[in-house]
Amino acid sequence: MARTKDPAVRSLLLERAAQMLRARQPVTLRTLVAGTGVSTMAVYTYFGGMDQLWKALRQEGFTRLAAKLAAVPASADPVRDLAALAAAYLANAVENPDLYRVMFDADFELEDAEAADETLHYLVRAVDRARAAGRFRDDVSPPELATQSWMIGHGLASLVVTGPLPHQALAHAVPMLTALFAGAGDEPGRCRRSVERGWDGP
Repeated sequence: MARTKDPAVRSLLLERAAQMLRARQPVTLRTLVAGTGVSTMAVYTYFGGMDQLWKALRQEGFTRLAAKLAAVPASADPVRDLAALAAAYLANAVENPDLYRVMFDADFELEDAEAADETLHYLVRAVDRARAAGRFRDDVSPPELATQSWMIGHGLASLVVTGPLPHQALAHAVPMLTALFAGAGDEPGRCRRSVERGWDGP
């Protein structure tokens, strides 16, 4: 009879690997399990090897991001919702700094690339709603504007979570997103109010 895998052990190994990366410690099979109470065989049992563990670690970052974005309720104001999604993105990076570093490491493939892509589609759908509501011009491309919004969030997250800027710098997202959305056709004053309503500082 096959032994049931304990999801807590899988989570333990993922968290341990992320923490070691943050501390810039070399992650090997032996150093990964040192002090955890599990054997090196656990890495093979739960992941199939170290390469698969890295894939799972990247995927876990996107899984947590997707959960954070899914928790943002849609409102009657799609521009407010775009700002709220950006805030959720940044909050996820702040709450999971170790995983955030690994999410964009293209040296290892994702276990489920489509699931990772879905995180961007939350933004695409919100942009599409804003365009349908007349807040953005008809010629605005939802995927392009969503990508530009993501670039702002990713740039800030990288500079704050993994770089030199203080946490307070995340608030720069408000004027940056306002400028982006106003450039897409939204009325500047209304746009600023919507972004401020959606922004809940991470």
